[in-house]
Amino acid sequence: MWEEAVYSLRDLPHVIDIRNLGLVAGIELAPRADAPGARAYEVFLKAYEKGLLVRFTGDIIALSPPLIIDESQIGEIVSTLTHVLKAVA
Repeated sequence: MWEEAVYSLRDLPHVIDIRNLGLVAGIELAPRADAPGARAYEVFLKAYEKGLLVRFTGDIIALSPPLIIDESQIGEIVSTLTHVLKAVA
């Protein structure tokens, strides 16, 4: 379930690659020409404002939910990230 949900984000704006290993996932974003890391930082801020805490390093968003995550919570994460990725320039 987690892997399918995360990979469903692959066609969203700025997404270059998605990788996962178990419940750990990384979403690589295209860097802005003059500001590497700025896009991922903006995703971090907008996701936080919507109640979702993600980590970022460079232009990669890192996700690692708790092992007890359920299907509805996975849906919330993906839904929030979908809205945020569509909103980020």
